[in-house]
Amino acid sequence: LGLNPIVEGATMRIPIPELNAERRKELVKVAHKYAEQARVAVRHVRRDGMDLLKKAAKDGMPEDEETRLGERVQKQTDDTIAEIDKLLAGKEQDIMKV
Repeated sequence: LGLNPIVEGATMRIPIPELNAERRKELVKVAHKYAEQARVAVRHVRRDGMDLLKKAAKDGMPEDEETRLGERVQKQTDDTIAEIDKLLAGKEQDIMKV
């Protein structure tokens, strides 16, 4: 975030730069990076879940059950990514508000 703490004896000061338009845009970029990392993490969980379903199908799970659970995993993934996008949009508005 570009914050450099200064230690003065028993106290620690963290000077926070003024929030001008340029700094706000930098913070929005940081927020976008965190949101993308969250999306990637959700996709990794989806991949792991789908791999488990494929393994269970090979071990004897009915095909229609695998399909139903796969659709459920995909829907949960889509809902979570939509929630991340919604939170990012709200945070972006908060950051850009003067």
